[in-house]
Amino acid sequence: MSTATTKATAKHPIVPRLKLQFGLDGDIPKYWMGGDAFQSRFWDALSIIFPPGEKYFMNCVRDFRDQISDPKLLQEIKDFNLQEAQHSMVHRQDNDRLRKQGVDVDRLTAYVDNMLNRDYRSKYSKGYNLAVTSALEHFTSIIAHSLFDKRDIMKHADPRVRAMYNWHAIEEVEHKGVAYDVMEDYAKVGYFKRIWALVHATVMFPVTIHYVQHALLKQDGFTGWQRLKLSAKGLVWMFKPGGLLQPMAKAYWQYYKPGYHPWQETEQPGYDQWLAAFNASGDPVKASEQTRMALAL
Repeated sequence: MSTATTKATAKHPIVPRLKLQFGLDGDIPKYWMGGDAFQSRFWDALSIIFPPGEKYFMNCVRDFRDQISDPKLLQEIKDFNLQEAQHSMVHRQDNDRLRKQGVDVDRLTAYVDNMLNRDYRSKYSKGYNLAVTSALEHFTSIIAHSLFDKRDIMKHADPRVRAMYNWHAIEEVEHKGVAYDVMEDYAKVGYFKRIWALVHATVMFPVTIHYVQHALLKQDGFTGWQRLKLSAKGLVWMFKPGGLLQPMAKAYWQYYKPGYHPWQETEQPGYDQWLAAFNASGDPVKASEQTRMALAL
């Protein structure tokens, strides 16, 4: 039986937050990101991807659960699963908003579900699937670097949807080391397999987002030429200096270092402010708005 080794100390406890209310069944505009179709559908594509993606994460971690006797890690896995289950539930609520717009959500989630939970799980080893999970968890945790800074990149968003993504990012920060610890200590994934899985995920994840996002824009009635123009403008928003992805870049590249562990990335923008605001009110929408105000000071 493998014995877990201490790689780094988690800075933030994993706290499942249950029965949160975001008001996602309200009057949220179709293009809720300041009227921008590309940006709105980019985030909507993520919402569609998350439920089958988080099912995949939980399945890949569970593959090794029977090998684990460390009570601390077992509790972390339990809390990881609770958080991921809540993320899936809330994003399914958000996806109901898309259904009301006529989006074939079930077809798109089935596409992602089949890719990850059928094809990947049957094609690749359990260890490699867990390495892909760890890589994708890296992406979902470092988004906090973009969501929580003075630029306020979602300042034009509907506050209810913005609050959902802020809460999701905060909890990804809390459990970002769980899959990684299981991968290293129990799946015994070495450096080269870990890095290959990251390269794999670095291609697969944006390609999948692109596929779902363009299905949404096509459903909205945009022609191929219009979608191309929207994409050109959207890619500038993503890749320009100071754009969506730039604050994540440094944290992304850290994963390639030999001996890396997620908890070496100790500076988590917005975490303390969000947690204080949420603990004071229990309202994720209020916490999101108060965090934005605190970070603007």
